Amino acid sequence: MMGELVVRNLLHRPLRTFIGIMAVAVEVALVVLIVGLTSGLLTETAKRIQGIGADVMLQPPAASIFLGFSGSPMPIKIGAKLQELKYVQAVAPALLQFNSTGGVEVIYGIDPDSFRAVSGGFVFLQGHDMEGPDDLLVDDWEARAKHIKVGDTYTLLNHDWHVVGIIEHGKGARLFVPITTLQELVGARDKASIFLLKCTRPEHTDDVIAEIRTVLPGYTVRPLRDFLSLMTSTNIPGLETFIHAMIALAIAIGLLVIFLTMYTTVIERTRDIGVLKSIGANRAFIVRSLLAESAALCVFGIAAGIGLSYLVRAAFLAGFPTLSILITPDWILRAGGIALTGALLGASYPAWLASRKDPVEALSYD
Repeated sequence: MMGELVVRNLLHRPLRTFIGIMAVAVEVALVVLIVGLTSGLLTETAKRIQGIGADVMLQPPAASIFLGFSGSPMPIKIGAKLQELKYVQAVAPALLQFNSTGGVEVIYGIDPDSFRAVSGGFVFLQGHDMEGPDDLLVDDWEARAKHIKVGDTYTLLNHDWHVVGIIEHGKGARLFVPITTLQELVGARDKASIFLLKCTRPEHTDDVIAEIRTVLPGYTVRPLRDFLSLMTSTNIPGLETFIHAMIALAIAIGLLVIFLTMYTTVIERTRDIGVLKSIGANRAFIVRSLLAESAALCVFGIAAGIGLSYLVRAAFLAGFPTLSILITPDWILRAGGIALTGALLGASYPAWLASRKDPVEALSYD
């Protein structure tokens, strides 16, 4: 009986039901997409840095794992000192420059020979490696997103670069230029942001790290095998607070809409509630029926929200191919649980209000 009553109530006001479903859908999609965008960007960035193939990364003292803001405070001559260490096979300095023109990206200034020694070299899909001071390498995702071809002139940092190669993505950055040219452009002559080290054998990584800490005390040394585990929202200042704020906003939207929907439902169905009570329905039945209606509304909303999440992600990736949005079953379940809890809380007061209506007064309500 209750199931049929819930279905009839939902179909009685289809527009209001649709609005309630979409409110829950937006709530779920907002949670899934916000978390998916942040975790996707962090994971994809970490995988690209790990994909360089280095074993150890040296950064300045108290440096952040967010490499784009590392600056260039280290003298490049540190590289010679690192090269002398036991178990170090190759050292590659890199100058990192954050660029927000035409999109958020980090440019790597590298020495092609030393970078090749550490990383094993790029996989060229078109063109060749850097040879001149104004040469630019672009990875395939960036080239597809911005319609860049070999032979094009690409303006970056108010400088015209000659695109000489399209490379396979996954080697740190999406844009690579000669380190000496980038040093001149940003006023960081003979400076580097990071040093990438290749050990003679991967098992010597810890030995190399210990020796670096002895030779260069205070500097930040990271094993790149652990970089993916470091790139989480808890390690990025302010990011976790932002995520929690957006989730709270999504919960507030869903809770308020469900509350309003169920409250107006109770007001409109005053006479119906009176009839139910007059034929023997108790308070518990009234509360259960309204909470069941709210839960059904929420279930449809969760399903719509999951579909909306994938639809919005597809739209974003079509417009921004370099973007990474990671939608996981874990966060789909969390978002659904958050939405269901919010819906039941939002419907609790209207359900309690309905259960306390006097049947005589309810029947005489006009």
